Amino acid sequence: MANIQMSPKEELLERFLDYVSRGDLAKVSGMISHSSFLVNESGENGWTALMLAARNGHTDIVDNLLSNGCDKFLVNKSAQTAYDIAKFWGHRHIARLLAKTENKCQRILPSDRMEEHENYFTREVFNRMSEKRPDSKWLEAKQSSPDTVFILFFNLNPLVSASEESKTAHPGIKLCRLDASSVNKELLQKSGTTVIFLGVEKQRSSSSSPPKEGNEPTAWFALNTDDNPMDHLQLTNPNSFFLKPPMPGLLKLSEAEAGIIAQASSVLAWHNRYSFCPTCGSNTNVEEGGYKRTCINKDCRSRQGIHNTCYPRVDPVVIMLVIHPDGNQCLLGRKKTFPAGMFSCLAGFIEPGEAIEDAVRRETEEESGVKVGPVQYVSCQPWPMPSSLMIGCLAVAMSTDIKVDEKEIEEARWFTRQQVIDVIVKGTKPAFTMPPRQAIAHQLVKHWIGMSSNL
Repeated sequence: MANIQMSPKEELLERFLDYVSRGDLAKVSGMISHSSFLVNESGENGWTALMLAARNGHTDIVDNLLSNGCDKFLVNKSAQTAYDIAKFWGHRHIARLLAKTENKCQRILPSDRMEEHENYFTREVFNRMSEKRPDSKWLEAKQSSPDTVFILFFNLNPLVSASEESKTAHPGIKLCRLDASSVNKELLQKSGTTVIFLGVEKQRSSSSSPPKEGNEPTAWFALNTDDNPMDHLQLTNPNSFFLKPPMPGLLKLSEAEAGIIAQASSVLAWHNRYSFCPTCGSNTNVEEGGYKRTCINKDCRSRQGIHNTCYPRVDPVVIMLVIHPDGNQCLLGRKKTFPAGMFSCLAGFIEPGEAIEDAVRRETEEESGVKVGPVQYVSCQPWPMPSSLMIGCLAVAMSTDIKVDEKEIEEARWFTRQQVIDVIVKGTKPAFTMPPRQAIAHQLVKHWIGMSSNL
């Protein structure tokens, strides 16, 4: 085989990108001063110098490239920008540099607050169309439409099937999507069936293929039944089954379908628990597409004004990663119900009249005996088991002695940054385990690692 000769320009670029990857600022600066065109040239797989610097955590070289006018919006063959790469590899300091802009939003909200976190169960697939919920005629028409999609639950267990990925090393499941012809009207009208309107699919605008006039986006409904619904269904996939119990199987859904489940499962679980009026004990009617239950007793107090007993409830929970005063250790605990060797962030329900920060401090001290000072919100996660909102925070410890409340947890320990990196990032054989990536506890620890990483 003949050797492929590189041109002088290709050799120059290869040498330049190698210096960038190694973090040799002096050589990089010298080459830019003589050949400024190098800053936006791409090598293998479309990677530019800025992308390589972002991948390897070389902040000084990123600064130098930006000051020399490199284009930070270029993408590689995987459609990743340098910002995407820095964020993926946990180089938060570089991601902040690349996220900086000179617009009004940036001045109002600093860059380290502009980064949004998408946790599992948070993907918004639908326009919820809450203004259409009181329109019973519109909802009935949508239920009869051949384009409408139904997802089915039996005793709150969703109907799923094995996805194509099940043939690979990473098995998954997907929701069974039924149409109106597959769902018998008798099932929709049974006394033990609850039907809720989820919304319509969000339309993605495209300059190449604008939406056709008159075409409405697809509507989705979810229904739960107390009786086995198989006699009322026409299933095209013989491998369909009800996921029982839902966890941990739900963690095998795609990000989009996990978002659908978070909405559907939470609302259906509320209906399952609140068949009767909590105020007077009378029966209730389902209204507004499944987002309200109205007491049939006209004299009930719940029919006067706004009452949270009439609408689906969400239970707020704080989940916090407590950081040691030295900044290089974090506090993790384990419950008796956890798998052997697994540790996670501390967590607890917010009490009435309590602020998020106060709940973090109270729950941490109750469970571990550690006192907490500053608290910072990071991100949240709906957790549809049955309907909690996990409010993820970082907190700084003011004391370090641990004294666990054995009613809450059985053990709590300080873990070094390197120990959690070994578990989460490097995949080495760990001395302990953590919740999977779909859990916000995992993401909180990963976020902490990335705040001052050097991976």
